[in-house]
Amino acid sequence: MESTVTARSRDHARLGPAFPAYGPVDAALGYWLFYVVVDRATPTVVDLFAGRVLELSPSLVRLGLAALLWFVLAVTVLDQLRTQFDALTGRSAAGRGWVIHPLIPAQYWLLVYGLGAGLAGATALVTFEVGVSGAVTLIEGIATFDLAAILLLDVVAVVVFFVSFAVASFSLDRLTIRTIRELLADDRDHGAPKR
Repeated sequence: MESTVTARSRDHARLGPAFPAYGPVDAALGYWLFYVVVDRATPTVVDLFAGRVLELSPSLVRLGLAALLWFVLAVTVLDQLRTQFDALTGRSAAGRGWVIHPLIPAQYWLLVYGLGAGLAGATALVTFEVGVSGAVTLIEGIATFDLAAILLLDVVAVVVFFVSFAVASFSLDRLTIRTIRELLADDRDHGAPKR
């Protein structure tokens, strides 16, 4: 029992502080992308559900999309607040997020995250318009059950864009939070009384 507690304490000390928790940058960028896709898809969705697929009022469809945006924002913010509170109070977030193996030096992971943010971010930037337009086309094809209208190139563009965006936002989140943790650790070290 004692050896288990000692090993856990050593691992926690080696990994450093767990506050702030990983995730807020990734969640903010993810919500921003969701907002952009919904904004771009709104005319198509209104056209589909107010005329072609269902006979709904256009204002009702817009209200539903706005409610969806607010709901996703509220869930995202509450989840991030809970995650940060758990990290601040030291509650276990077992099974959440990715754990960096303690035997690999942190500077190598920072290099990997930096390359991920740079390369995947550049790919996402280049494929942004094609990816978002392809997503709107996919929404229209799926909603009208016209799968023949979906081009393979649109599917590839959407996959490349969303995967590169996810890798970039994940990497940027890790870099940002790790930097904040290091700054907070330096402040605690400088503020600690000398013995």
